[in-house]
Amino acid sequence: MAGVLEEYRALIQRGELREDAEQAAAAGKLDALQCELVREETESGWLRRLLGGRRARARGVYMWGGVGRGKSMLMDLFHTTLAITEKRRVHFHAFMQEVHGRLREARRSETGDPIPPVAAAIAQDLRVLAFDEMVVNNSADAMIMSRLFRALIVDEGVTIVTTSNRAPADLYKDGLNREHFLPFIALIEQELDVLTLNGPTDYRLDRVGGLDRWLWPLGDATTERLRQAFFRMTDYPPEDAEHVPSCELEVNGGRTLHVPKSLKGVGVFSFKRLCVEPRGAADYLAVAREFHTVIIAGIPQLGPETRNEAARFVTLIDALYEHRVKLFAAAAVPPAELYRQPAKADGGSFEFERTISRLEEMQSDSYMALGHGTED
Repeated sequence: MAGVLEEYRALIQRGELREDAEQAAAAGKLDALQCELVREETESGWLRRLLGGRRARARGVYMWGGVGRGKSMLMDLFHTTLAITEKRRVHFHAFMQEVHGRLREARRSETGDPIPPVAAAIAQDLRVLAFDEMVVNNSADAMIMSRLFRALIVDEGVTIVTTSNRAPADLYKDGLNREHFLPFIALIEQELDVLTLNGPTDYRLDRVGGLDRWLWPLGDATTERLRQAFFRMTDYPPEDAEHVPSCELEVNGGRTLHVPKSLKGVGVFSFKRLCVEPRGAADYLAVAREFHTVIIAGIPQLGPETRNEAARFVTLIDALYEHRVKLFAAAAVPPAELYRQPAKADGGSFEFERTISRLEEMQSDSYMALGHGTED
C-alpha cells in the first residue's frame, strides 16, 4: 500500500492540490510516523519483552491551522494508507461524548479514579487514535483531558494524531477554570510534534465557490440547499447526516448553548435558538469565537412586532462580522427586505441599516477569504 507521502505527491501531480511547503512537510512527518508504526508492529514481540510488557509508542502529531488548509485531507490520507489494523479515527466531539458515557458507567460499578480503567478500555487493541478537529468548548471536557490523555499516551502507549484550527496554547482560551486545562497543553507540546498548516491556498473557498450564502424564501428547497452547503464545507457524507455531532458551547457566566450540529468549525443553529430565546452579547461572542462558519436556518422577516428578536439579531451579526465568521443562512426574504418598515419610524429601522450592509458584505468573496478572528 502506498503511504501518505506518495499519495500526497500523486494528488499534486494530478492537479488536485497545489504546491504547499507546509503541507509537504506535514505529509513527510506523517509518512515517517507510518513507517515507524509498521516497523513497530513487526517487531512488537521482542519490543514488548524489552519494555517489560509495555507497548512501544511512536510520537504523535498535532496539525493546526486555518480552515481549508488541508488538515483533514492529510488526516484522511494518513488513516486510510496506514497499514496496521489497530487504528481508529473519530471526531473529537463524538469521542468525548463516548468518554463521558464510559466514565458514568465506571463510577456506577467501581470505586476510585475511573479514568485509568476507562483509558485502558479505550486503548485495548488500539495503537493509533486519530481525531479530526480537536476543540474544547466546555469545562466538563477540559477538567478531565489532562489525566485522560496522559493515561492514553504515557500509560497505555497510544499514539495520537489530531487536527485543530487552534494552536495548542489557544485551546480552551478564556474557558472557565482554565488553569486545570493547562497541563493538557503541556502534555501535547511534550508528547506530540506540533505542525502548522497555514499555506496560501484555502481549499474551503474552492468547495463553496458558486454557493449562494443567503438563501430565500423559506421552504424545503432552501433547507436542502443549506444542508448541501454544510456537507460541502465539512466533507461529511450526507448519508450519515443523523450522526453529525452536536456540542454544548460554554458561555461566560456558566451558561451553555446547545449547538445541534458542530463539525470542523462549522456550527448550525436555528434563528429561534439564537434570537427568540433570551440570548445576549456573551452568547454571540462565544459563537463567533468558536466557529469560523455559522449556518442559521429559519430567519423570518422582522418588524416592530419582533423588536426584541431584531435587536438580538443585530447583536449577533455584529459579533459574527467583527470576528470575520462566514455566514450561510435560510431566510424568508433577501437582506434588504429583512426588516419590514412600519408606517411610522419606530427607531429600529435605522439601526438595522448597518446590519443589512454587513449582511451584504458578508456574502462577498473578499469577505469569505478573510481569516477567522478579530483584526487584533
